[in-house]
Amino acid sequence: MPGATHLATKVELTISCENLMDMDVFSKSDPLCALYINTSGSQWYEFGRTEMILNCLNPKFAKKFVLEYYFEMVQKLKFSVYDIDNNTYDLGDDDFLGEMECTLGQIVSSRQITRPLLLKNNRHAGRGTITVSAEEITDNRVACFEVSARRLDKKFLWWSDPFLEFFKQTETGWQLAHRTEVVNNNLNPVWKPFRIPLRSLCGGEVERPIKIDCYDYRYSGSHDLIGSLRTSLSDMQQGTHISPVEFECINPKKLARKRGYKNSGVICIRHCQVLTEYTFLDYIMGGCQLNFTIAIDFTGSNGDPSSPRSLHYINPDGYNEYLAAIWAVGAVIQDYDSNKMFPAFGFGAQIPPTWQVYSNLCDNMMHNALKLLCYQTHLQVSHEFPINFNPSNPFCAGIEGVVAAYQKCLPEVKLYGPTNFAPIINHAAHFARQALRQNTASQYYVLLMITDGVITDMDQTAAAIVEASRLPMSIIIVGVGNADFSAMEFLDSDDKLLRSPWGDVAARDIVQFVPFRTFQGNRMALAQSVLAELPDQVVSFFNSYNLKPPNKSSQFSPS
Repeated sequence: MPGATHLATKVELTISCENLMDMDVFSKSDPLCALYINTSGSQWYEFGRTEMILNCLNPKFAKKFVLEYYFEMVQKLKFSVYDIDNNTYDLGDDDFLGEMECTLGQIVSSRQITRPLLLKNNRHAGRGTITVSAEEITDNRVACFEVSARRLDKKFLWWSDPFLEFFKQTETGWQLAHRTEVVNNNLNPVWKPFRIPLRSLCGGEVERPIKIDCYDYRYSGSHDLIGSLRTSLSDMQQGTHISPVEFECINPKKLARKRGYKNSGVICIRHCQVLTEYTFLDYIMGGCQLNFTIAIDFTGSNGDPSSPRSLHYINPDGYNEYLAAIWAVGAVIQDYDSNKMFPAFGFGAQIPPTWQVYSNLCDNMMHNALKLLCYQTHLQVSHEFPINFNPSNPFCAGIEGVVAAYQKCLPEVKLYGPTNFAPIINHAAHFARQALRQNTASQYYVLLMITDGVITDMDQTAAAIVEASRLPMSIIIVGVGNADFSAMEFLDSDDKLLRSPWGDVAARDIVQFVPFRTFQGNRMALAQSVLAELPDQVVSFFNSYNLKPPNKSSQFSPS
């Protein structure tokens, strides 16, 4: 069981904006909201981001943030809104639409606050405002849905691209609870199964009104309403695959002006079941172990480790960015592994005895051409080697053991290349696959990859991640140095699920990427950022397989 037992109240934050500045010439802004948490003084770390909404000046973000609320602490938050203009992870090259600072206590005490968005010079960002609502998480029940529709109206020539939005009724109006994916060119769509927390859908009240809007998606952001309906959770629970509960989708404008208007289609609830969704703490306290594997980039682009300009250079204080990342993430996650034995691997280097033997041999050759030929012929690059050089037992005792093995390994290897991720991802996935066959929630695997740059085997890496997304496994990538990390941002598919070159789509988002340079040596902020998504990834995986905590006691029993 982890050492940390100080529990806090969890709150869920919902964000919307109005009257954002329009920064695009031929369309509207494409807003995204990033949440930052203050650690100390003027230092902030990014906690997470909402989805990006195309061409919208009044966005209602579907993604919500779950934070731990401590009554006795001042928890400073900053909500920054950007107009996304490109596919890079860095928000610095996107148009800034304004920000709002407050404390979590201010939001919790008011339940909802609306503030003007401010520019960096504290001037108002036009008429833009941001609204943040808070709700305490005391109900872990979720409603599991399977929904389809039939005979929807054609909104463009002979087709529509429908999606649904579910809304909860609140004191201040309708609040977005969930948005489905878009089903293209289909008047009889079947949406993917989805879950909505009861607190978001109806506040846990099965008779509270719920609004469902059906839209035809438009790239311009001006989505065309197909129709709406009002229902309740208790009504939707009557639906089954054999006998779905059906609701007429009514378009108010057509109803008002068309004589004999019947409906704009039918929404079919084929399955609606309420389940208790276990929390991260339920799984950890119930006996789930987090198995931590470390992979270190030993490619030549890091520079000669003996040079102070190298990313692998260890300064007199015993510091480099690789060590800082290992300490920051490992210090947190080691508390959740009972034996604290961590396998640690390197990739992209020539390893002993291979490179040393042939280096000595070639150095004895008189002719440079023969020397070069010898290197090219005999030297082998390893993309998956234990840094303790013990393939039968690659485990290191604690984070201290990982650090010691790294320091001892560094002068023994020759940094080379290319930068291949797939072998080490597949290695970790092998063990996660074995754990999945046990059909229990007892093991979850976390792979920390620390790298300095561009991935060489991108296609194979994407395919490996897509395959691993179906396993009890998460991947954390920390980028060190000042290289272009756009490839890592592609793998960290927050907006849409990763797709392999062969068309396979990831079951879930399992990659979290952060550039080390963002945190300027702040270990605490780095650890908080890279581990922010891990609890939800653990919970979503085990809940999707309906796996209970292994040592489930009566306190975990579903209601």
